[in-house]
Amino acid sequence: MGATGVEGRVVAITGGARGIGLATARALHAAGAKVVIGDLDGLATDAAGRGISAEVLGLPLDVTDEASFVAFIDSSETAFGALDVLINNAGIMPIGPLHEESSAIAQKIFEVNVLGVLRGTRLALNAMRPRGRGQIINVASVAGKSPVPGGASYAASKAAVISLTETARVEYRDSGISFTCVMPSFTKTDLILGTKGTKGIDTVTPEAVGEAITAAIARPVDDVFVPAMVGWIVRAQPLLGRRIRDRINRALGADRSFLEIDTAARATYSDRVAAEAAEIESLEDRSA
Repeated sequence: MGATGVEGRVVAITGGARGIGLATARALHAAGAKVVIGDLDGLATDAAGRGISAEVLGLPLDVTDEASFVAFIDSSETAFGALDVLINNAGIMPIGPLHEESSAIAQKIFEVNVLGVLRGTRLALNAMRPRGRGQIINVASVAGKSPVPGGASYAASKAAVISLTETARVEYRDSGISFTCVMPSFTKTDLILGTKGTKGIDTVTPEAVGEAITAAIARPVDDVFVPAMVGWIVRAQPLLGRRIRDRINRALGADRSFLEIDTAARATYSDRVAAEAAEIESLEDRSA
């Protein structure tokens, strides 16, 4: 049975072949939405969509490429009609000491996590504004609200997404388009492989985030924290002052979550991101 406010909606999800994106696609399909997922590997994305239902469309998508993103939105609308919701979910999370991070890795983080979300937001706006309706959901992270030793570039990219979403909300407040920023804590996906998490805060499942996103479509809200308790924490931190905040983070182990990692457990994910970053260096060398 479809959920009120979701059934019949056309929803496109970036980074939809695994993790939060795939879990969100399952939740939305179950709620009666018309779902399109996009990800880099077109065959894997098609298989992921069919794994949910023959009605879920899986398409190739490179969020760092303008033409690819345009084709993704156009194909979504050709298949199901006017786009109601775009979920900018695609993201990467290389971690480790900042001084060891290569410029190619840093560039890849911002190309995917920031410019990809900015591109999707702009293209969705262009599709939605003439109709005077729609919703853009940007998946950020609580990392964008707090210092994250070992994840400086990642946290900075998510802070940018939070700021982008809030600014767009104000800029387009009279457009009929709503904006939602989703900020999960540690989530059981490939992105946190080899990390320990934070004491006292449960690591959430992709399904929990997917259900929270589905609820935010049924009843649009500005911000979604998963779990909800982290919203209270990040709002309280600025009131405590840096010294107390840092003491609390040390007690919870939050200051070491992305520094004390199991590199072997994380190797497959790290190698995949490094290979993509190497492509950037190769392209730069050929164009020099």
